[in-house]
Amino acid sequence: MAATLATPHSGNQKRSNSLNDYENPSNWVSPSEIEQLPMLKDVTLRRLEEMTVDDGATLLDRLYHLSMFNRVFKPDYVPEPNKIKGYIVGERGEKIEFNLNTFVETVKRQPNFGNDEVTIFIQGLPQSWNHVNKANRKLVQAYEQRYNLQPYAGQSDSNEQKSSSEEQENQRRKQNLEKDDTTTGNLVVITLGDLIEDFEQFATLNVERIGEIIGDRIVQLTNEVNVPQEIIHLIGQGPAAHVAGIAGRQYTRQTGHKLRRITGLDPSKLYAVYDKKLSGLARGDADFVDAIHTSAYGMGTQARLADVDFYPNGPATGVPGADNVVEASLRATRYFAESVRPGNERNFPAVAASSYKEYKQNNGYGKRAYMGIATSYDIRGDYMLQVNSKSPFGRNTPAHTQSGYHSTHESWKEQEQKNFA
Repeated sequence: MAATLATPHSGNQKRSNSLNDYENPSNWVSPSEIEQLPMLKDVTLRRLEEMTVDDGATLLDRLYHLSMFNRVFKPDYVPEPNKIKGYIVGERGEKIEFNLNTFVETVKRQPNFGNDEVTIFIQGLPQSWNHVNKANRKLVQAYEQRYNLQPYAGQSDSNEQKSSSEEQENQRRKQNLEKDDTTTGNLVVITLGDLIEDFEQFATLNVERIGEIIGDRIVQLTNEVNVPQEIIHLIGQGPAAHVAGIAGRQYTRQTGHKLRRITGLDPSKLYAVYDKKLSGLARGDADFVDAIHTSAYGMGTQARLADVDFYPNGPATGVPGADNVVEASLRATRYFAESVRPGNERNFPAVAASSYKEYKQNNGYGKRAYMGIATSYDIRGDYMLQVNSKSPFGRNTPAHTQSGYHSTHESWKEQEQKNFA
């Protein structure tokens, strides 16, 4: 492995929490360090979960820099469309299952699909792992509540013992006067992550091809089911953030129009890319693109990808309360889920800053934005914020009204009514 992956060594330098030099290969490794790297088949989620945040980040960082120098990873893992499964959450909360080959026909059988918001959540990690399953469940439940869908069997928390923090969160939601019980929408979940069984598949996932396939299906939604692009919100987790970006790009290539919004939840590093080709999530893939980076130097990337990039506690290996890089990466999903629940939309006020040091020096003052579902579509740049180590994660600090930002997330029908009022 050492002979195959050997690279120049520029010395070990401490990671910076600044975003100004993220492309500097400061962590290239020496031949002796290469020899200590495990075989790829031994790099698993379980192994990463058993390592500390810093140790896991160091391992992934070395593998990434080696892959960038020698292109040892090729994007050749493309699951067949009929193997990529998912489900629609029905009006009564039931799971309506499909695979990508049957997706559009399944949608056609759903009454009222596309009458309001359509959220498509592309999972990027296998749900067989507890942290993944819990984070994904929280996001699905949040949208069930937001869209007034009755939770389906097996997804209710009624039998789970609620922590005091969750009870406090529920109490705040009840007291929040801005709660809108009339919001409706459709939630689609694509369980791509269940087909990623090890790190090699994670690293060699062909996000381009899978994104194009999903993008073509969304084009069909518009052409055959009359779902307008203005109401479609794609959410991608980890490597699926890049799949979502490519899907949005494919939609634009086929229709000449852009989807309304794409959100990346801790977009992963791209270990395998095509030479001389833009790949992965990027600003411009939708009318508005936002990203939340919770493991920038771990499983995620610190690169600026979106119209607005949020860095809770600054660009780092992890976030407060996360014991490993897998849990840290999934905190982006947990944070977004918390913001989706009615009454929590403004739980995560953030401030424009290019480094956590700058954020701290300014004592959290400056141009404000909200991370999560309520992010304004006019916001641009890098934003930082502090988060709690346990749920509720949002500091819930009162933030200034975003005067002049007219496109905060709301149902498309509400926006149309305002436009024609």
